[in-house]
Amino acid sequence: MSKFTKKQTRQREKRNFRQALEKELREHKSSFIVFYALRLLVIVTFVRQIILGNYESAFYCALAYLLLYVPSWLQVKLHIELPPALEITVLCFIYAAEVLGEVNAFYVVVPHWDTMLHTLNGFLAAAVGFSMVVLLNDNERLTFDLSPVFLALVAFCFSMTIGVLWEFFEFGMDLFFHTDMQRDTVVNAIYSASLDVTRSNKVVPVQGIQDVLVNGESLGVGGYLDIGLIDTMKDLFVNFLGAVVFSAAGFFYAGSKGKKRGAALDFVPSRKTQENDYLNQAREENGDGPESL
Repeated sequence: MSKFTKKQTRQREKRNFRQALEKELREHKSSFIVFYALRLLVIVTFVRQIILGNYESAFYCALAYLLLYVPSWLQVKLHIELPPALEITVLCFIYAAEVLGEVNAFYVVVPHWDTMLHTLNGFLAAAVGFSMVVLLNDNERLTFDLSPVFLALVAFCFSMTIGVLWEFFEFGMDLFFHTDMQRDTVVNAIYSASLDVTRSNKVVPVQGIQDVLVNGESLGVGGYLDIGLIDTMKDLFVNFLGAVVFSAAGFFYAGSKGKKRGAALDFVPSRKTQENDYLNQAREENGDGPESL
C-alpha cells in the first residue's frame, strides 16, 4: 500500500469515527441531555475563568471538556455499550471532580466532597472490573459458568487496584509538583516511636496538641498537621466500601445466572450489537468495509 493510500485510509477512518461519535452522543436521550448541559456549564465556567485571569482553573475546565467526550469515545473505539445510568454517572463525576471540586473549591468548602467521589469511584471501578470478564470472553454465556466468588473478587481487586494507583498519582503530584492532592488533616495527638530517646521502639504519646511552630511561627491550625496519610487511608477505605457494595451485587447476580439483576448491574458495560455499532455502520455506509481498509 502506497504512502498516499495509507494517508487516505487514515482520513477515511477519521471521518467514519467522527460520524460514529456523533451518533453515539445522541443514542440515549437522557445521557445526551446531561452531556450537552454539562458541556455548556463547562464552557461558561471556562470563559468566566479566562476573564478573571484564573488560567489554572481554565485549564481544569478545558480538561473537563475533553473528558466529557471520553465515554462516547470509548464506546465507539472499543465497540462497547455503556448503560445510560453508567454514562450519566461518569459525566457527572467528571464535572463534580474537575469543575465543582477544583475550580469551585468544593473539595475545601463542601464537607466530605472528596470522600463521596472516592466512594463512587470504588463502586464504578468494581463495575468495570466485573464487566471485563464479560467483555474479554468470546461467549457471554461463559460468564455464568464461572464461580460467583471469582467474579466478585475480580471486581473487588480491580477497584482496589485503581484506588491504589490513584493514590500513587496523588503522592507523585504532591512530591514532584508541590500540589496538595493528599489533603492535610489537623490532629491533636501523635504516637511515635521516633520520639523514644531510649531507642527501644517504645511508642511515645504526645497528646493535647493545640498548636505547632514552624520556623518559630505558629501554623494557627489548632493542632498538628498530618500531611496526607490520614486522607490517603480514608480514600482507600471508602473506595473499599464502594467496591464491596458492587462486588456483593455482582456475586448475587452471577449466582442467579443473570436472572436476578439488581440496580447495581445497570452500571455494567456490554458488547455492542450490530444495531448500535455505529463505527461499523459508518464504514459500511461510506464503502469502507474491512476489505477496502
